[in-house]
Amino acid sequence: TGASTSSMPASLGFLAQRRPWWLGVAALGLAAVLLGAVAWRRARPRRRRRLQQVGTVAKLWIYPVKSCMGVAVSEAECTALGLRSGNMRDRFWLVIKEDGHMVTARQEPRLVLVSITYENNRLIFRAPDVDQLVLPIKQPSSNKLHNCRIFGLDIKGRDCGNEAAQWFTNFLKTEAYRLVQFETNMEGRTSKKLLAPINWNYQVAYPDYSPLLVMTDASLVDLNTRIEKKVKMENFRPNIVVTGCDAFEEVSATRRDR
Repeated sequence: TGASTSSMPASLGFLAQRRPWWLGVAALGLAAVLLGAVAWRRARPRRRRRLQQVGTVAKLWIYPVKSCMGVAVSEAECTALGLRSGNMRDRFWLVIKEDGHMVTARQEPRLVLVSITYENNRLIFRAPDVDQLVLPIKQPSSNKLHNCRIFGLDIKGRDCGNEAAQWFTNFLKTEAYRLVQFETNMEGRTSKKLLAPINWNYQVAYPDYSPLLVMTDASLVDLNTRIEKKVKMENFRPNIVVTGCDAFEEVSATRRDR
């Protein structure tokens, strides 16, 4: 009797630790239901979002050198750093002073007279009263890296050689200048430093503030009704010109995307 009595607590403890068999079945059933629901949600066809045309892209422009003329293209790749056509990219080249500070049409208005064409992986520069300059699209890695300054922010630039530097110096006729090129492995200027405080997170090479500039024909027409001296689309140097929408629709679209 003593032996059987002493074994009872152990037997009762063992029974107390055992879980009812139906709990395991219920757990398996619940798991099957959850997996089935996930599979159904993934398998069912998603409702397509209705697309609404808001305008038509009329023109595409790439401005290889900041403040120089643009190059019209029929198609372009929209990258995180702006438009790209082949190896020609938007505002990836910059004229600088010898101390690295940027030079734009704000300081040298004659820069807007420099036209550029893109042929066989080369940029061809033309300007009044100077011979053309032919520049390979890619510079040797042995060329000097400059510390450049754009609107108070530092950024790197690969020197484009003495011939290019002399060409811009001869054309502008004010002081010695260099031409530099941004490379995709370099660190761009960040949006948080350009347009704080905003929630967007992007980088730019040599544009003022953003990788792309979109403008509509209607906005230009509206603006010219409000000012005495009329302006052209070229004054704003947009990358993408849109037709078939209301004036300043590009501004409201930007606000919706924030």
